[in-house]
Amino acid sequence: MKAKAGVKWIPERGEIIYVNHSPHAGKEMPGIHPLLVASPQTFNAQTGIVIGFPMTHAAFNADNPFAVAVQGPKNEVGYVLAFQPKSFDWKERGATKHPWGGGHGKVLDAALEKLDAICGICSR
Repeated sequence: MKAKAGVKWIPERGEIIYVNHSPHAGKEMPGIHPLLVASPQTFNAQTGIVIGFPMTHAAFNADNPFAVAVQGPKNEVGYVLAFQPKSFDWKERGATKHPWGGGHGKVLDAALEKLDAICGICSR
């Protein structure tokens, strides 16, 4: 579902957005970070909640078996943290578009496969 003309932007599945992760606790990332959206746009519109995976540029994640590398348009590398799925009230947390945009379906599929390996969601 695409937002109609005159309708405000709504995050969609496979899109990378910015969202404020604070407040946080423990090993969770604080502040504004990218998030790879896993939930469909219809869900995000109806609930005001977005479900996704946080992203970081921290290079030590290159060796993390539960992180998925994604290459940006200028060859920069980010890592989708498949072991930390999150849900956020995207409106209240001021989510905005990320310059890497949408179309990251293959990266999302890889992150969901890693989450399934951890939780066994699909094997039930």
